[in-house]
Amino acid sequence: MAEEEKNETINRELLEATLGVIRQSLQADGGDIALIDVEDETGTVTLEMQGACAGCPLSSFDMSEGIERILRDHVPGVKRVMPAVF
Repeated sequence: MAEEEKNETINRELLEATLGVIRQSLQADGGDIALIDVEDETGTVTLEMQGACAGCPLSSFDMSEGIERILRDHVPGVKRVMPAVF
């Protein structure tokens, strides 16, 4: 059982490519997204919403229900997506 719970290293190239596809939709609406951090140990990806997305009241929903779902489906090792806190 311990072997099944072993964390995977997140493939940065695949992560960036997947974010590139997501980014196209965000940019069409005047927003963007930036990769801030990747923690392989926890499977956590930290992202910053930018432009129109930064002030949008739906950005937290977009991040958790949209971006996180896409990254978890397409990038092995991603378990959760967190917004950057500055």
